[in-house]
Amino acid sequence: QVQLVESGGGLVQAGGSLRLSCAASGSIFSINLMGWYRQAPGKKRELVANINRGGSTNYADSVKGRFTISRDNAKNTVYLQMNSLKPEDTAVYYCNYHRLGYDDSWGQGTQVTVSS
Repeated sequence: QVQLVESGGGLVQAGGSLRLSCAASGSIFSINLMGWYRQAPGKKRELVANINRGGSTNYADSVKGRFTISRDNAKNTVYLQMNSLKPEDTAVYYCNYHRLGYDDSWGQGTQVTVSS
């Protein structure tokens, strides 16, 4: 069982920046993928970005060049630096922990609201 605690959401004007953090605890396997998903009202949850323990990253096309995912393996923490935010980035952002062959773990979600 892995527990995820997120922080860093909030309200920001278009063009602004926010940094999300997610700390993992519990039965963390050394080979894992951590990432961020988001869900806007009336829409499906979608992948924003993920990163493996070696630092390889994957981004949704809509955030490439604006968002940066990183992780601190010693702290079991993943970060999402979000720059040049747009109103369409408004959503609840969820931290995700993935280990092959096991159910994913999810954080409680943090609201990000970008005003125009």
